[in-house]
Amino acid sequence: MNKICKGDEVIVIAGKDKGRRGTVTSRVDTGHVLVEGINIAKKHVRPNPVKGETGGIVQKAMPIHVSNVALFNPATGKADKVRIQVKAVEGGRKKTERVRVFKSNGELVKV
Repeated sequence: MNKICKGDEVIVIAGKDKGRRGTVTSRVDTGHVLVEGINIAKKHVRPNPVKGETGGIVQKAMPIHVSNVALFNPATGKADKVRIQVKAVEGGRKKTERVRVFKSNGELVKV
């Protein structure tokens, strides 16, 4: 289970966008995520008349390492660490379930 998943609201804790908040749009690989409005780079694009694309300078979101972001805790209003906790389940064949919990107050992370 990943500590930071798609759809989570995160705060950047290191880098050029430190202190900014955004939503995770996707996971690039195990160590990188794309965050909406964070780590924007300008890319020069050549025109392609076959596809109907115009050339110019395009702003593109680049991946950021998961160690540079922390989950936003709405209860405290700050960045918070996350831990994985094993929780007992009453019904069904599965006896335990892994859930994400904020370290500071022990509340479940809402997805």
